[in-house]
Amino acid sequence: MKAAKRKVGKYDLGRTIGEGTFAKVKVAQNTENGTTVAIKVIAKSTILKHQMVDQIKREISIMKIVRHPFIVRLHEVLSSHTKIYIVLELVKGGQLFDKIVNQGRLSENESRHYFQQLIDAVSHCHGKGVYHRDLKPENLLLDSEGNLKVSDFGLSALPQQGVELLHTTCGTPNYVAPEVLSHRGYDGAAADVWSCGVILYVLMAGYLPFDEIDLPTLYNKINAAEFSCPFWFSPAAMSLLHKVLDPNPETRIKIEGIKMEPWFQKSYVPVRPKEVGEVNLDDIRAVFDDIEDTYVNEESGKHDTGPLIMNAFEMITLSQGLNLSALFDRHQVQRFILYCDK
Repeated sequence: MKAAKRKVGKYDLGRTIGEGTFAKVKVAQNTENGTTVAIKVIAKSTILKHQMVDQIKREISIMKIVRHPFIVRLHEVLSSHTKIYIVLELVKGGQLFDKIVNQGRLSENESRHYFQQLIDAVSHCHGKGVYHRDLKPENLLLDSEGNLKVSDFGLSALPQQGVELLHTTCGTPNYVAPEVLSHRGYDGAAADVWSCGVILYVLMAGYLPFDEIDLPTLYNKINAAEFSCPFWFSPAAMSLLHKVLDPNPETRIKIEGIKMEPWFQKSYVPVRPKEVGEVNLDDIRAVFDDIEDTYVNEESGKHDTGPLIMNAFEMITLSQGLNLSALFDRHQVQRFILYCDK
């Protein structure tokens, strides 16, 4: 007997395409225009149990604010009595991480292409006052045409009035800027630039510039920016990397400087995002201001048997990360996560 389709608002839910300890991602079809989307389904009981309402609300709001061709688009947020449904652009090309795993290191031209798109997306975020703080290949997706899509804004920060520096230590250590590890406050834009540099290195080398089994040794190498470039890196690429992976955030090259570099400028076609009016966050307020009410008509044959088990980091990232260290033969490195302080 064929199971009845499950419907949420105007969306027919299809098969599950991703599943973590706290949420499922399903493919769905918009019955009004026929487009295919991805819908992330999270149990309200899980959000309430772990007091993650503010963090998820912040991430969803940020994704609405930072609309750009190289950023995964959030369409809308819906709610039933028991679940929250986050309707996202369906990105079909997989993770950039997977491309590196399958292909090994990328050519310098291909690496530059992805780096240009990454810088465009990050520059747009910074222009909106948003700092990602967890940039890495696992959080970079590829669409069907091979274009980059930045995702996972769970650790992102928005500026607060009168506060210039960020103080929360979070991210994945191999990609984190030295000043983030210092606990003395840091500039979110400079920290993101550092992470972009690590990503560029990984794309071109096929391995991490900073990679140690124990955290103290790893931190020492990051703080000293102790890395070396393989022989196949061009002099221009090496020059840029040393400007980006400068341990001093005051002298580290800024995004505007990166865009002026001759190596970056080669075949560079900047993308101008369409200007949007004032972003409407009413649907987010409706979902979270009274989280127990029903806002969409949900038709389903089965109900959850209980709350999901998860940790705080998984809750706020809204996606399942992968261990980049599995990519390398040189070490069997355990992946560590820096949890947010707050």
